[in-house]
Amino acid sequence: MRNKVIAGNWKMNKVLSEANGFVDEVTSKVPNSDQVEAIICAPFPFLASLVEKTNGSKVKIAAQNMHYEESGAFTGEVSPVMLKDLGVTHVVLGHSERREYFAETDETVNKKTHAAFQHGLTPIVCVGETLEQREANETKTLVEGQVKKALDGLSEEQVAKTIIAYEPIWAIGTGKTASSEDANEVCAHIRNVVKEVTSQEIAEKMVIQYGGSVKPANVDELLAQSDIDGALVGGASLEADSFLQLVEAGTK
Repeated sequence: MRNKVIAGNWKMNKVLSEANGFVDEVTSKVPNSDQVEAIICAPFPFLASLVEKTNGSKVKIAAQNMHYEESGAFTGEVSPVMLKDLGVTHVVLGHSERREYFAETDETVNKKTHAAFQHGLTPIVCVGETLEQREANETKTLVEGQVKKALDGLSEEQVAKTIIAYEPIWAIGTGKTASSEDANEVCAHIRNVVKEVTSQEIAEKMVIQYGGSVKPANVDELLAQSDIDGALVGGASLEADSFLQLVEAGTK
């Protein structure tokens, strides 16, 4: 039985006082359950403070991106060494906004995934299609390619520990959500792709999240699906009460 993983992606929102206040409210209320992991994906300036505040709690802190090199002349970038030193546990890689606005590619996602494992970080690798690609029936082919490229060269043990987040780009921040059946169909396809490149055993261990306008009103239906093991949540993770409801849903 795979645990549920609820990750709140704050994107470029909040200031430090708001971030600290959110964590102060959430840490004491997060369900004390081994069935669900609660992760906050925070902007870089907040990471050190939030790691300190969540120490000893059920809440884990993730970065929203990183460079694949350990150090060097990469102005404005953050390395996996820095994140690990802070106590960050997870890192989001290949989010569609990184791909669309900041020239992220399948190749760099793969390099970053390798770097994450080299430094003891768990990667949350995002994949997903545009509305045009979906309407052209290219969803499964596109997602399959993204998954295979992201996992290329990883050991089976690393693949099993990778979290894949299926986020249809047309549903991110739009209020539109793939039906639970459609979302599950793609997540099941991702698991079959992982089975193809590794084994049934590894594929069954992998956590596959859905992301795309997930909120308390629809999270139960999504998490009830056979191959959806959690959610990568944007807007609905910005309020403490909403985030707690999402995490609570993972215990059902």
